[in-house]
Amino acid sequence: MGSTITEKILAGHCGKESIKPGSLINADIDLIMCHDITTTPAIDMLAANGMNKVFDPEKIVVMPDHFVPNKDIKSAELVKKIRLWAKEQGITKFYDIGNHGVCHALLPEQGYVKPGMTIICGDSHTCTHGALGAFSTGIGSTDLAAALYTGQLWFKVPETILIKLDGRLQKGTYSKDVILDIISKIGVDGALYKAMEFTGELIDDLSVESRMTICNMAIEAGGKSGIISPDQKTIDYVKERTDEEFEIIKSDDDAVYERIIEIDVSNLEPIIAFPHLPGNGKPISKVGNIKIDQAYLGSCTNGRIEDLRVAASIMNGKKVADGTRMIVVPATTEIWKQANKEGLLDIFMEAGAAVSTPTCGACLGGHMGVLAAGERCISSTNRNFVGRMGSPESEVYLSSPATVASSAIEGKIADPRKYLI
Repeated sequence: MGSTITEKILAGHCGKESIKPGSLINADIDLIMCHDITTTPAIDMLAANGMNKVFDPEKIVVMPDHFVPNKDIKSAELVKKIRLWAKEQGITKFYDIGNHGVCHALLPEQGYVKPGMTIICGDSHTCTHGALGAFSTGIGSTDLAAALYTGQLWFKVPETILIKLDGRLQKGTYSKDVILDIISKIGVDGALYKAMEFTGELIDDLSVESRMTICNMAIEAGGKSGIISPDQKTIDYVKERTDEEFEIIKSDDDAVYERIIEIDVSNLEPIIAFPHLPGNGKPISKVGNIKIDQAYLGSCTNGRIEDLRVAASIMNGKKVADGTRMIVVPATTEIWKQANKEGLLDIFMEAGAAVSTPTCGACLGGHMGVLAAGERCISSTNRNFVGRMGSPESEVYLSSPATVASSAIEGKIADPRKYLI
């Protein structure tokens, strides 16, 4: 009986030849990512228990991103605290303002994510990095503190759901539409504490960035992780960013899955997730006339360069509708620079959009895009819970960057396919 990629990675990190779902293990952690929100409580826990040294400063990457630039005194104190802590601990991989980015975009971009790794962060969308063939999952601040001190963390080995995606996407439909469709089919608890392994003809066709979008939202179906077996695209992406060695691990042909879901994406339309759950997906043809106040392009889900290129191709020479505002947030400093070099930022600004430095602020309703009561936003983010982007009386509709762009132009939720030749 074979093993899945997730079982193999976890077995290798707890010193066992094989493990089965449901087993409790203590696994070595290869990389810990820390940001400004969940790291400060972990630091306090370590200090309160006299744990004054992290297990290995070289395996920790720190990046303020949620309230960057700092929005108020409290957020400034949070970042000051982790900045001083990183210096005290000898952590040199610190991405401060001006060289910063949304953590789940910055980590792979800078070459820290490699196939076969175990990666954790005090952030639910850490499952993003499974797109590169790593076991990567979000944790709470207490577990973060334990891992920072010991370099290990306990897990219950998850069962794996295999999701086979075949067919080719229509023009105007993207990986974001695919994952929104999957979540609408299985529900926001359809993969509760499961590893979601994505495979099939579509995955083979997708870029590494598009695969990240799919794995990023595994948590929105309740998943413990999302993961994709490495292929040549993965290898090329990683080798462009690091010369460190890594191991290619794949699922066995006779691996046992909790279930297998097969989906043909050939006829998939752009999907809109209605408030207030990512699982409330509807095809664009069934959306109706929904006016929007704000269009948001960015986040760890869809703030990468290919996302900005798609949106800019639609908005080039057009204007944001009267009565609608648009905010564009490249996910990292390097993406911002590349978008600027390609003239994408000029396209957005000439259309009437505001372009921000990288930050998570608007996505979580923290700053730089907060919604007022009664306002509606079409967003390329991953979550649309009540009050997610501001007032609990506001509404967030999730979509691909292309749909965000077309909706900004029309001032209502609009099909991007009419803008793509």
